[in-house]
Amino acid sequence: MDAKTRLFQVFEPSTIPGLSQTANYARAHVAEGVALFGALNDRDQAVHARMQRQELLYHREKRFHFVLTEAALPCRRCSRDVLVAQLDRLMSLSALPNVKFGIISDDTEYIIGPWHAFWIRDRECITIETYSAELNLAQSQEIELYGKVFEALATVATYGRRTRSIITRVIDNLAPHEPETGS
Repeated sequence: MDAKTRLFQVFEPSTIPGLSQTANYARAHVAEGVALFGALNDRDQAVHARMQRQELLYHREKRFHFVLTEAALPCRRCSRDVLVAQLDRLMSLSALPNVKFGIISDDTEYIIGPWHAFWIRDRECITIETYSAELNLAQSQEIELYGKVFEALATVATYGRRTRSIITRVIDNLAPHEPETGS
């Protein structure tokens, strides 16, 4: 599905999307599934596959529009150091020419609330991951509905410099505070 998709529209209210995760953040994310399901611990294979999938970001014919809530940024699913490196990665990705990266700040009044994460693929399929399954919706009325929801969320998001300033503020809040020295 990824290979044929040209436009990815991704909304995530509580986590960093897999396509933009660092290996260490992905490892912590995959560990949740291992703990929840008592599944085979194949974290290294899963992380490797996720990192390979990120090559999609560098295909010029593909476009990505990510919208996250600010609450997703500091969500402590991993150590502080891993999270700071992850946020730094988001700063880099936001500069790619085929990536539009928005954040809905904590002080934003929503038109439509951030109920759950979803991915729109070429306005042909909606993917929703739950704890137990991946749902793929393809009926035209569902695609139209999720398209409207994405547009409403994307409209209240910030982009560019304002997005990077939100990420920087979150990094500053996470970074250990060192005493300032006078010069």
